[in-house]
Amino acid sequence: MSDREMEDDDEHDRANRRGRGQKDAAMDTERYQGQGGVFDRLGDKESGTGPAKSVEGYVIFITNVHEEAAEEDIYDVFAEYGDIKNVHLNLDRRTGLVKGYCLIEYEGYKEAQQAIEKMNGADFHGKNLAVSWAFSKGPVLGRAATRRRTAASR
Repeated sequence: MSDREMEDDDEHDRANRRGRGQKDAAMDTERYQGQGGVFDRLGDKESGTGPAKSVEGYVIFITNVHEEAAEEDIYDVFAEYGDIKNVHLNLDRRTGLVKGYCLIEYEGYKEAQQAIEKMNGADFHGKNLAVSWAFSKGPVLGRAATRRRTAASR
């Protein structure tokens, strides 16, 4: 096969290929020239361990919630520690009862921290609540000790 025939075959193969990854590598270098391949990073300023801020605030995770608890009851108890932006209480589809956990979002770090300190291990409808941060930037110190302590108090 001559060089010209081989070039024709390569052009024919390129024309028949479709889908991702089938284009020449030269096109990829054009795509990422300059600032095209540089992406923003979240949290560079706040690296380390501890709670991570969500889009709107700080979210705490509450477990061991009584199955017959109402969203209003939870809101009333946790509103003592600051303005609540959101309460998320999941219900079981089959029974319609609370699944046993909820998420509460506070605007400020201090409000959420105070709610965790005051409500972790507190009695709510006859059950001891376990309250902690929902999202963390790394390992949260003392989290395992908190779980052991609340499990032992049941």
